[in-house]
Amino acid sequence: MILAAKTETGHVRKDNQDSYSLGELTPGTCYAIICDGMGGAAEGQLASGECVRIVRERIKSGYYDGMSDISIRSLLFTAVEYANKYIYQLSLTEKKYEGMGTTVVAAIVTGEFAYVVHAGDSRAYLINPPKGEIIQLTRDHSVVQRMVDDGQITAEEAKDHPKRNWITRAVGVDSEVRTDFCQEDVAPGDIILLCTDGLTNYVPVEDIVNLAENTPLEEYVGKLVETANNNGGRDNVTAVAISV
Repeated sequence: MILAAKTETGHVRKDNQDSYSLGELTPGTCYAIICDGMGGAAEGQLASGECVRIVRERIKSGYYDGMSDISIRSLLFTAVEYANKYIYQLSLTEKKYEGMGTTVVAAIVTGEFAYVVHAGDSRAYLINPPKGEIIQLTRDHSVVQRMVDDGQITAEEAKDHPKRNWITRAVGVDSEVRTDFCQEDVAPGDIILLCTDGLTNYVPVEDIVNLAENTPLEEYVGKLVETANNNGGRDNVTAVAISV
């Protein structure tokens, strides 16, 4: 597998509250994590950084070859729950930490499957560059997504809605966190892309898949971030990719 990542602060924000990690667990199995912090600048950075650290440590210490699908699912859920408890307890220690939290998307990718857990509006995609196909594996936990689901607004209207950054789930804001999980078949040539909303708010989905065609993975994530910045860059932007 090939791994690549790119993160930038963008043109408006002074600090980067995005955090990420990716690496190999065993030969043929990799992990990736992205978090987008919220709160004050320092608090958002702290929340996202600690979430990445804890989820990474739990995955690396808990994963082993031959794990069943159910065990991998449990490992991912438990890793995020552990991070949530830690960050929530930390938020109670000082007034300045009150309300801090972070989105999370974490994936374990083998030669056959991608296992993904998430909370918030950071996303995971499955991309097949030769076929020009892209599947969004996660569903945003956000106010505008709920409005789209309820038929109050269209998906097109959601892109510019004033509440598009309001999320309904996050790690660390409550004593418990609700996460969603999916498992998807993968094949050689597929790309698993994890990204923050600083990318998806500024890069159309057709560009996300088109930029992947005949492009080395490291160059691909760089192009995604560059496109987001060229199209406004009003948020931190991070892309993490695993090519199977």
